[in-house]
Order: sequence, then structure tokens, then C-alpha cells
Amino acid sequence: MFRFASQSAFFFLLGVPLLVIFFWLVELRKRSLLARFGEIELVQRLTASRSRGLLIARRTLFIAGYALLVLAMARPQLGTRLEEVKREGIDIIVAIDVSRSMHAEDIAPSRMAKARFELKNLIDKLRGDRIGIVPFAGDAFLQCPLTTDYGTAKMILDAIDVGVIPEPGTAIGRAIEIASKGFTTSEGRAKVILLLTDGEDNEGSALPAAKAAAEEGIIIYTIGIGTPTGVPIPTFDRYGNRTGYIRNSAGEIVTSRLDEETLQRIAMETGGKYYPARPGSAELNEIIKAISGMEKSEIDARIFTNYEDRFQWFLIPALLLFLIAGALPERRKVKPEMLSRWADANTTE
Repeated sequence: MFRFASQSAFFFLLGVPLLVIFFWLVELRKRSLLARFGEIELVQRLTASRSRGLLIARRTLFIAGYALLVLAMARPQLGTRLEEVKREGIDIIVAIDVSRSMHAEDIAPSRMAKARFELKNLIDKLRGDRIGIVPFAGDAFLQCPLTTDYGTAKMILDAIDVGVIPEPGTAIGRAIEIASKGFTTSEGRAKVILLLTDGEDNEGSALPAAKAAAEEGIIIYTIGIGTPTGVPIPTFDRYGNRTGYIRNSAGEIVTSRLDEETLQRIAMETGGKYYPARPGSAELNEIIKAISGMEKSEIDARIFTNYEDRFQWFLIPALLLFLIAGALPERRKVKPEMLSRWADANTTE
């Protein structure tokens, strides 16, 4: 499959007719100046060595080289067609907490940064499994449906941050509900929800949602982001500068604690397991090891191969045409007898 990656470069092809017009005007200007120089017969004798054919050839080569250079600028690329392949894997939907408590810095540099780090490592370890992403705070939504395009999943993950969901709070139950709906209805395929949160369930619906997920054959693994001791939650302005800490209606600084008990009960309800976030990604290795033993099913996946640049196909011929055009003379060799005739004619006169 062949394509041009930078099609906007084709606008420079407008320079081709402009060059033709420019060379034509230059030729008219030369003729006008020569006409002022003297008699037409004398001018023709003085310019007898000037070859019109060579001049046209030079300019044609230059214009052709310019056109090929534009095509090289358009970044021609070559790739193979879309292929359908069969992969074996499981379905994993990640529910990531984006509530304001994820700004807490009890895990450096912050809970949110740690959660993103964990998920990127998870994606790098997947082999044929499908992954989806559900951010949640006071509400939740499926931002990335199940896919084997790991590059796209990581791009979506980079765009997820605290505040992407305006509703305040931490509705873990809602996150589990939305994640459960994100799975397909295929029978026999393992379904896993990976829940990354500090565990502070403000609505108290997490355990009923986990029970409903278990009835659908969904296993939930939970990763606790934070520490049980509790830390204040910093606030920031729109430029990312720290402005203080979140306070309650009484003016007291609000602290956020990791609720490990809730996360353990959610995991146990579905046959999963709870893992506290630790330095590095040791808990991810344990989760990957656990899900690798699950029954895998065939997944239809479409893969686009990477396009490779082939600008040199046009750039090299363009440079060669420019070199040939520069080396090609405008004048042809005049035979000695023509020069003697011209000298005799001047002597006679």
C-alpha cells in the first residue's frame, strides 16, 4: 500500500506552472533587450552559438527536478495492507481513579503519576490480550473500548488526569458497573477488571457492584494507590502551581487515606486479589502471572503495519536532474567555417 504522509506539500506543485511562466517571461525580456541592442541580422550572428533546444532542455530538467523534490517533501510511504490475524488472550478493563484525592503525594511523585506508571508497565507486558480503560471519580465512563492497539491505549492513558471527570467523589461501584458493561458477550473468555484507586468509596456501592460482576464471571484485581496513614490533598491552579490544600467546610485540612479493607473485600468477592502499590512494579508481575494461567480464547484483531518512508525514490532523481540541468550548456559549438563567414562579412562591410 502506497501513500503520501504530508499531502499538504502538494501545494508546492503550483510552483511548476509558475516556473514555466517565469522562464517564458525571462525569454521575452531577453528578446526585448536584444532587439534594442542593434539590427536583427547582427544580433542573430552574435547569438548564433546559443541553442534554443539546449535551453529548453535545461529548463525542462529543472522543472522536472522541482516536481520530484515536491513529491519527496510529501513523504511517500510504503506499507502492507490491513491484515486480520488470530490472537489468543483475555479481556482486561482498567478502572483508574481520577478523583482529587489522587493528587496526594504519599506515593512519589503523586498517586496519579504512580497509577499511570503502573498501567503503562502493564500494557508493555501484555501479549495478545485486549485492554480497555475506564476513568472514574464521582462518575465513570468507558474512554478506551477493548483493543489490542497498545499504542493507542497508552496515548489515551497519557491524556487521563485528575479533573477529567468533573463530578467530585470516588464512585468505585459506578466504575465497576461501567467496566463490566465494556466486556463483550463472548462465552468462555476470561474477563478481568483491574481497579487502581485509593479505595475511598464515597457512595458505598462498591461491594454490591463487585458481587454483580462476580455473577457475570468477572474477576477483579485491586491495586491500592496510597498509604493508610493519610495525607493532605494539595490543590493547584490552572498553570499547575500549588495553591494549598483541600479544606472542609470548617476550614480544616482534609486528609486522604488508603482504604485497604474495602479493596480487599472487592477482590475477594470476585475471586481476585488485592495488591498494595509498591516501588517499581512488583505487584504487576504478580497480576500478570495470575492472569496468564486463565483460559485464553481467540480474538480477531486488525493490525496495521508501520509505513516506511520512501522519499529517496523521488529525492535522488530530483538531485540528479538538478545536476544535469546545471551541467548542460546553453550554447552549442559553432563550426569554424561559420565564424570565418561572419568575419568575411564584417570585412566586406
